[in-house]
Formats: sequence, structure tokens, C-alpha cells
Amino acid sequence: MVTVYAHSLPGEALDRWEPLPDHGAAVGALAAAFAEPLGWAQVLRLAGWLHDIGKLSPDFQAYIAGRLASGGDHSSAGARIALDHYGPGLGTMLAAIIAAHHAGLADGVDLNARMAGAARLVPAQWSTLTGPLPDAASLKPSVPPPTGGPKGLALSFLVRMLFSCLVDADFIATEDFYARATGEPKERGGHADLAVLRDRLATFMANKRAGADPTPLNELRAGILDHAVAKAALPPGSFSLTVPTGGGKTLASLSFALEHAVRHGLRRVIYVIPYTSIIEQTADVVRKALGGENDVLEHHASFDWEKARKERLADDEAPSVLAKLQRAAENWDVPIVVTTAVQFFESLFANRTSRCRKLHNIAGSVVVLDEVQTLPLPLLLPSLAALDQLARNYRTSVVLCTATQPALRRIDGALLDRARSPLGLDLPPERELAPDPAGLYAALKRVAVERLEAAIADDVIAARFAEQPQMLCIVNTRRHARALFDAIRELPGAVHLSTQMCARHRRIVLADLRAKLKAGEPVRLVATSLIEAGVDISFPEVWRAATGIDAIAQAAGRCNREGELRDAEERPRLGRVVVFEPAEGHLQHDMKLRWQAAQPVLEKHADPLGLEAVKHYFADLYWQKGDAATAFDSAEVGAYPGILPAIGETAGLDFPFRSIAEAFRMIDEEENEPVIVPWQADAEDKDAANLLATIAAQEKPRTADLRRLQQYVVPIPKKARDEWLLRGVLTPVHPALGDAMLKFGDDSHYRPQTGVDLADLTYRDVMDNMM
Repeated sequence: MVTVYAHSLPGEALDRWEPLPDHGAAVGALAAAFAEPLGWAQVLRLAGWLHDIGKLSPDFQAYIAGRLASGGDHSSAGARIALDHYGPGLGTMLAAIIAAHHAGLADGVDLNARMAGAARLVPAQWSTLTGPLPDAASLKPSVPPPTGGPKGLALSFLVRMLFSCLVDADFIATEDFYARATGEPKERGGHADLAVLRDRLATFMANKRAGADPTPLNELRAGILDHAVAKAALPPGSFSLTVPTGGGKTLASLSFALEHAVRHGLRRVIYVIPYTSIIEQTADVVRKALGGENDVLEHHASFDWEKARKERLADDEAPSVLAKLQRAAENWDVPIVVTTAVQFFESLFANRTSRCRKLHNIAGSVVVLDEVQTLPLPLLLPSLAALDQLARNYRTSVVLCTATQPALRRIDGALLDRARSPLGLDLPPERELAPDPAGLYAALKRVAVERLEAAIADDVIAARFAEQPQMLCIVNTRRHARALFDAIRELPGAVHLSTQMCARHRRIVLADLRAKLKAGEPVRLVATSLIEAGVDISFPEVWRAATGIDAIAQAAGRCNREGELRDAEERPRLGRVVVFEPAEGHLQHDMKLRWQAAQPVLEKHADPLGLEAVKHYFADLYWQKGDAATAFDSAEVGAYPGILPAIGETAGLDFPFRSIAEAFRMIDEEENEPVIVPWQADAEDKDAANLLATIAAQEKPRTADLRRLQQYVVPIPKKARDEWLLRGVLTPVHPALGDAMLKFGDDSHYRPQTGVDLADLTYRDVMDNMM
């Protein structure tokens, strides 16, 4: 038989190209290894052999030899063979993932239409490559089928997991071939074992405890840590960690996660952070505690190489720079991942290859959800259902970590459907990792909360800033933050902070503010909510614009954080937290509901941040929304009012994967696009400029350099990006990347105190929706 090839090396001898049987075997072996923990190894080995069978076609062989512009559809042939051989059920599942390995999982109706015309694409000699296919009995999974959850979810979740195994294997096998052929170094692997990381962390924590002052607060933190680690022996599943701000949640949860993972043979720890703005801080804390750079991955998801390849045909195999970057994209095959809630949850409901490839690496992990109360309400039920699937069927431990547990357990009785039946996670009290949460709240009380009755204008807040040299005010929109900052910018120590500033800029500003606060110098900070979730900074007085109790509690966590305030007699005193309703502007619908639920709690509870107050807040918030089954799953999927109904009413395996992926969007605002700002800390700072020059000079940008570039990313509205691209204000970072990654040529649109300036654009009102 004439040799057929899977991948070419233009200009090189044919004996250096990759034969199709070699690629099929490599993908099959990798996919089987990835699916082994799921019990589906033999099915995925077969999928690896069949996925590229269409490359036997003369058109594809002419395409990779450079004689045709396109190789045609090579994904449908293997899918059609699987469907014919195994029929409905197993055949349909194999067809779905094989047909999707370039274009992504399709809606069932579209896959059926594609398969109806695919018989003509099946090469006559395909069996000479694979030999006789195994019978269905020999492919029976080694574990029982996944169960539980809303109707259809377990099966649709399984399809995504198996798809993940196949596409990650395909990407890695292809990446390996080109790396070997071109002599490029591989950037994967070489990580420490989790047991090593656990021991490093234990040593770090022991040294930290030995060097800490014997204060009541430090003793309390030590008790929380010890209690959480002692719970690591419990079997994998769902957990909660309810600790007020200042109780050391990050290191306690990391200590539990590593000990739990080692005890139960889990593979990695994944930290899910609500905001990109604090991902660097959490990653820095973890790196410092573990003593290594290579074992911790920050995955911001700033760039989507698959989306960027607009010119790509569905089955394009060209070794372009974009194709290489797509293959090198993160698959979370590292011990510790720190990522965003957007990246994590949207991946669980994704259909495209670059988003889905990491899913099989989530299985068998410990997932720590930091500030879980920030999950968007319209997607709350499908998000919880996905977490339940991970814990129930994929040996994943999920830790709901927060200072304000949002009553997501069935036993809380806050999430109710129309029949008043409780919804939420099955999470019994014994799975709480903190000792006596109610007692912790009393012991860690650091602030007194007061509410101003009348609406407050900015000049009133500015006057208080003038009186109080160290004060923080958190508002709900970028526009309000800019306006309030303009009102105080002449005061000593006036500072502005928002996501219009790049991460490195924010990090340096925060470090400077901490030093000034400690030295007693003036610090008058105006910020959006980005500062609330986990940012380590402490003011004697904090003002918070109208919002929910959960966000007020987060704001309070930036006040008297270490219990450092003293009265005239050097006795501990409480910090001041002021909640106000701005006179200017209006609240968005979701924020308005949260504020409505917060007001009676502020009125009736002496401590509106206590556990009972928080529980009442969430019960009232959920009650306002009505039937939880519809209110908290309201993203429209075609004719279906919700993600879970769209899955549950599907016949067989015809799930609307593409439509669900398009509907599941965690950020409900105008689409933002990342751009690079060559920001300088001072005139001598050339880090960004040198990094951009290095990337531009490379034939293929190194993944490590692109990761470093994330600290200069600013998300801006798509309209702004498109307009500035048209004007030439934005240009490509690398010649081969086109508009996939754009940078400002200079800093003329970047203000030293406030970041990217959108004020000269005609759609300025978009700032009202941005935090």
C-alpha cells in the first residue's frame, strides 16, 4: 500500500513526514491513557484510530503535499464508520466526538444532517489501516455509567469528557511530531509530585507558625488550618470552608487540598478565582508557599487561538503559528492551576476544542472555588449541577470556599422550585472544613457596619475623604469610580484602581499602598469591586456603594483586616464600614435585586455580616427571584428557557452542544477583548517593551513569553478594539498573529492614574456596566 500521511513538513523529504498509522496509534494511546481514569480507555483508543481516517482521501494527500488549497472534510469519515458499525448509543457517541475533533461539538440536529451525507466520504480502503473493528462488548466501559443530576446531564457531561480526551490527545500528538521534526523544545512536563508539594507547604506553614506572634488571631488561624487538614481523610466529594476574611482561607484550603489529594490519589489542585484582577495575587501566594514557579499555572484565558484562526477551514492541518499556539494552549496538565470562574465554568459547558481539551484533567482533582457567592444567578443551577457531576461521577473534590456561604446546600432550604422543594448541593454539615463557623465570625469580628439612610452625592464622599486620610470607597461601575476619583484627585494620597489598568500596574500600586498604609501616610483609594475578593489590604474606614450583603462583607474584609486598630488607650477597636446609596446613576437589575435583599438585613440585624444575617439575605434574594428552577437557569438555548431544560428534553444523544456553549456566558455585558499595554513603572522600566520585541522576533512565540504578557493585558469593549484597530492605534504583537493579539504602539491612550482611557469614544455608556 502506498504510504499516506497525517502531517507534512513542506520542503522536507517524505520520509520525515508523519505516516497516518503512526499518528492514529499515537492519538489512540494518549486518548486511552487520558480516558483510563474514566473507565473508557478502549473506546478512546478506537476513537484515536478512527478520528483521521478521512486523511486516506486523495484530496487530503494532495492538500498536505501542497497541490490543493484544501483537503476537504476528513473528520466525517471516521464518525460515519463508527455510526455504521456500532449504531445508536456507542456509535452516536463516537460519531459526535470524532466529527467534532476540529470544528467542535455540534448540535445533535446538525450532526445528524452531516452524517446523512457522509457515506461518500468514507475511503474504500479504510479497514486496511485499522483492521477489523472490535465488537461492542469488548468496548464496554470498566466503570458503571455516570448517573445523577438533572435529566440528561450525566450523559451530555460524559460526551464532553470523552471529547476532551480525544482532542487533547490529538493536539499533543501533533505537537510532539512537529517538535521532534523541527527540534523545538517541549514546554510541557517536568513538574513536582503532589506529595513533594504537600511536604514543602507543610514546612512553609510550620516555619510561618513558628515565626508568628502568639496573638489570639494567629492562634485562631492555626486552629482553622489544623481542623481543615484533619478533614483531608474524608472521602472525595463536596466540601465547604466557611471562614471570615482574615482567617487564612487561602493557605488553609491549599493545605487541605494537597493533603486530601495525596491521601486519595487525586492528580492536581485547581483554584477558581472570581476575578482576573486577583488571580496574580493568589498565584503569588501559592508559589511562595510551595517554593516553585514551574508547578503553578495562571490561566487567565486572555487569548483564544481557536477563535482567532478565522481563515481556518474546519479540517485545516497547516503548521501555521496560530495552529501551533492552539496546539500549545493550556490543558491544565500541571499540579496547581489558578484560573478564573469564567474560564472554569464556561469550559464545563463549552463545545470548542481549545476550551474542552482540559476537561479530562479536571477529573480526579481538588477544585477550590474561592468566593463562591459571586457565581452569576442566571447560571447558578447549571453551574451547581456541573459541580455535582464532577464530585459524583469524576472523583473530584469540590471545596466551596467563602466568607459568606450563599446557602447553596439543599439543607439550607433557600433554593426552592415552584413546588417548594429544595434545590442545591447535597453537602451535609460534617463536610464543613472550618471549626465552628458561627464562633469564628464572633471571634474575627473586625468592623461595625452602618448604613446611611439618604442617597449620597459624590461631594459628600469627597468631603469625608478630605477628613479621613486613610479611606477606601468601592463603587459599582468604572464610570462612577472615575468621577469620584476626579473629585478627590488633588487630595494627598488619592489613588484610583480598576480593571482598565493592567495587572502589573495594579500590583505595583497595591504594593505601594500597603507600604504607605503601614507607614501611616495618606491613602485615599477609589476602586471598583475588583479590590473586594481576596486583595490583601487594610483601611481603618471603608465606604461601599449599594450592593448585596455578600459584597458588603467582602468590602469589610478590606477594613481593619488584621485587627490592627487601637483606641486612645491602645485597646482594640472596630473599623468603620459605611454602606450608602449613590445619588448619581442607577443600579443594574441584578445589583438592584441584591440591594433590595440587603436592606432589611441591614435594618434588622445588629451584625449584618453574621452567619444568620447572611443566611437570611440569601434566602430573601432567592425568594425575590421566584421559582429557582427557572430564575437561576435563564439562559435561552433556542426554544428552551434554560441550559438544563435544553439538555433534559433532548432525545437520545442529540444534545445541542454548540447552542449551549453559546448561551452559557458568565459575564452579561458587552463583549470585551484583551489588548496589550506596554506599561512602564518608570522611565527605566523596559520589561514590556523588551518582552514585546522578543515575541515579535520569534518565528513562533514561546508559551512562557505569552504567559508573561498576561500581566500587561487590559480588557476593553470590542467596539473600542475594532475602532482603534481601524485607526492603527492597535497593531499586531506578532506578524503571524494578525488581529488575534493586539497591542498599543505607545501609552498615549493609557493614563498613569486610571489606565486605558475610553472617554473619547462615542459609546461611553458601556462603562456603566463594567466593574
